[in-house]
Amino acid sequence: MACPLSGGIAEDHETDHQETDQLAEGSGMLYGEYLRLDKILTAQRLLSVEYNKEVHDEHLFIITHQAYELWFKQIIYELDSVRVLFNSEPSSYDFNGTSNNLTALQKTRISQVLNESRTLEILKRLNRIVLILKLLVDQVTILETMTPLDFMAFREYLCPASGFQSLQFRLLENKLGIKQEHRVKYNQSYARAFGRDPKAIEAIKRSEDEPSLSCLVQKWLARTPGLEPHDFDFWGKYKKSVEELLVEQEQLAQKHAKEQDRNYHLANVRSRKAVFETIFNESLHNALVSRGERKFEFGALQGAVMITLYRDEPRFSQPHQILTALMDIDSLITKWRYNHVLMVQRMIGSQQLGTGGSSGYQYLKSTLSDRYKVFLDLFNLSTFLIPRHMIPPLTKQMKTKLSIDCNGWNPDDNQNNSGCTVDDT
Repeated sequence: MACPLSGGIAEDHETDHQETDQLAEGSGMLYGEYLRLDKILTAQRLLSVEYNKEVHDEHLFIITHQAYELWFKQIIYELDSVRVLFNSEPSSYDFNGTSNNLTALQKTRISQVLNESRTLEILKRLNRIVLILKLLVDQVTILETMTPLDFMAFREYLCPASGFQSLQFRLLENKLGIKQEHRVKYNQSYARAFGRDPKAIEAIKRSEDEPSLSCLVQKWLARTPGLEPHDFDFWGKYKKSVEELLVEQEQLAQKHAKEQDRNYHLANVRSRKAVFETIFNESLHNALVSRGERKFEFGALQGAVMITLYRDEPRFSQPHQILTALMDIDSLITKWRYNHVLMVQRMIGSQQLGTGGSSGYQYLKSTLSDRYKVFLDLFNLSTFLIPRHMIPPLTKQMKTKLSIDCNGWNPDDNQNNSGCTVDDT
């Protein structure tokens, strides 16, 4: 009696051969060819081996930093695409941030209109950057499995190579919006790190000249609907609510029976009043910007405050999430710097110079300050919150404007009563 499974086994065996033949003869690429694994997996050059003193952990050191650079490349790719979406002419910039046949004036021209249907795509790509940065923060712990003695065994071979010379990280910072004048002094001279590579210097200069994400976001925020004095006049109404709040708080402070308590609370009210004055007085705000204590232009800060207060409105939901994602990016880069600082202190202490000539731990520690936070003003928005019941109620006309899907937040456009451009109606 024939085995009932024999026919099936033979057919399966024949099918396997056919699939293998088709795979071998097909015109498509194999896995390794597509990913160029022949180049990636042979890119680990152990200097300790070349000096006939192989150190096991040097392989981990190289792999970890190569992984960082690959993720930096992906972050830059996503960041450039977000800048394109914010920019006025998406077709004029490719996803690497390079211009195509544009004059110098056109290259720096910022969008006056952002298609609001793109905010979801912007948010998705910003959140992708956030997830990648979370991965990079956690990746430091893998490198920390290497002991200081293990690192010492091959560190001398690295000079003058240094993480300070990471071109991609410098480009990432510039594209986000870190300005040259806000960097610590040692970090301001990129010629020190990239002097031998004219292409690197050219790329850095180009990244400084192009509109950064911070610049584009500020232009976008300044066009928040409802800021116009002739329209909803949010800023005027918000200022009135703040003044009422401060009067209430001063009256409550005066009711304290003990002079010490009364003086304490009155001093607190005066302090809050002075802080609020810096966002209502443009000259005071600009003075803080000149000192690096604020980063946003006056109109952009107004837009950010409005979006934060009205984030429950459907039209402001995604913009508020975008602001949150920008803060997450700043926070995670700061955490990555902090973890890196701790690792360096653990590996070489706080007194040794870095392999690239910096002060090592002391230099890295100096990069943890607010001067390296691109979206510093978003972190401080909670300073200017007011109780929900004091938030100026939206008018019927403003609610109508926010409920309609407009193509852009541009007060200069020819608008009808609903707030949308004529073409949108």
